[in-house]
Amino acid sequence: MQSDRPIFVIGCPRSGTTMLQLMLHSHPRIAVPPETRFLVPGYYRRFVFGDLREQGNRRRLGRWIVSDKDTKFKELKLDGEELIENIAAGPPTLGSAMGITFRSYAEQHSKSRWGDKRPSYFHHVDLLLRLFPDAQFVHLIRDGRDCVASLKEMPWYTKDVFHAVTNWAEAIDYGRRHAKNLPADSYYEMRYEDLTAYPETELGKLCDFLGEDYDPAMSEPQHVARVAIPEHKVWHQNTHGDVTTARSGSWKSRLEPWEVSVCETVLAERLTANGYELSGAPKAAKEHVEACENAASKRRWARRRKEFRDRINRFREPSPVAAQLTTRQLGELAKV
Repeated sequence: MQSDRPIFVIGCPRSGTTMLQLMLHSHPRIAVPPETRFLVPGYYRRFVFGDLREQGNRRRLGRWIVSDKDTKFKELKLDGEELIENIAAGPPTLGSAMGITFRSYAEQHSKSRWGDKRPSYFHHVDLLLRLFPDAQFVHLIRDGRDCVASLKEMPWYTKDVFHAVTNWAEAIDYGRRHAKNLPADSYYEMRYEDLTAYPETELGKLCDFLGEDYDPAMSEPQHVARVAIPEHKVWHQNTHGDVTTARSGSWKSRLEPWEVSVCETVLAERLTANGYELSGAPKAAKEHVEACENAASKRRWARRRKEFRDRINRFREPSPVAAQLTTRQLGELAKV
């Protein structure tokens, strides 16, 4: 039986996750849309919609997905009214409503399986598993120095280099946690450098993990970039060309010497553990290391406060959360 498990692409921003999204979207059975912003916000807003066992509340949830300007629903190019009615008629859970939205996107592209890509999802794997207990996660790892170099050039990235360094460190640390805690058939890691150098081989291994047959179209993702990448995202222009290794190691010309020192001082163990060779840069200035530590501390405490509030909120959820859509999910439901 072919798998219908959801697929989530995660990783530090600017690690190549958009390229991997396009590779997956090029598969004849898999559809991965442009980035949306309703999964995590919808989860935290779930109390606003009330008990989803009531059809009117499901319709209200669907209306929010379709109409709220922050959800990026328009990127999916779906019929909003039709989706709202499908959600209202669907299973009475938050995950089901979200899943129906992605499933509708897949059906629009004549695909039978869906995925989603958002780099920051590496922070939210536990949350996503509440929504989709049978999900599979693909974590794409890229040289942290290249990620930092790319992040600081992005028009939407308003933080400094110290936050960028911390961001990559967090992605690696969360990846280690997921690798330790998740079943082998739920979590998979791959390196950007290997993927761009040997796309057929690496994508073949990825398809084995996903339970899919490799399709050669996956190695030529530029053919779907025009469809799956919104025009206003000009920072993804490289995805419109052939898969290339040209950007690997470009940090050598894009980072200042002091920035290389910060990366290699703070990230040394993580870099070498993932197969990246250090350049031998001098140790970073003490104030630069402290700036990274302060950025990491602030981010860590903000997450802990949010996680604590969510643990309390789980005791008063008005209705079930987990999706009831896939073969495995329905099988588990039948056992209850």
